[in-house]
Amino acid sequence: MIKNGLDEIQNSHNLARHIAQLSLTKKASDIKILDVRKLTSVTDFFVICSGESEPQVKAIVDEILEKLRVDKIRPWHKEGIEHLQWVLLD
Repeated sequence: MIKNGLDEIQNSHNLARHIAQLSLTKKASDIKILDVRKLTSVTDFFVICSGESEPQVKAIVDEILEKLRVDKIRPWHKEGIEHLQWVLLD
């Protein structure tokens, strides 16, 4: 249970950092964590990364989903997985 707003921000920032680390294990490049708290109330952080090929993008996505599933964290929404040109995990 989240105790207050500060805990929530720390948890979301830790999650963003964890996702960035997971993408590194599959050799993602151009990894960025964007703090968008002042721009929107919908989310706190975006993690953006790149892969060199469709198989690499799939490996990055699969790694993130698999490792977060172990922590009982599931995305609300997945988009772009069919084509792997870009993928959005919400």
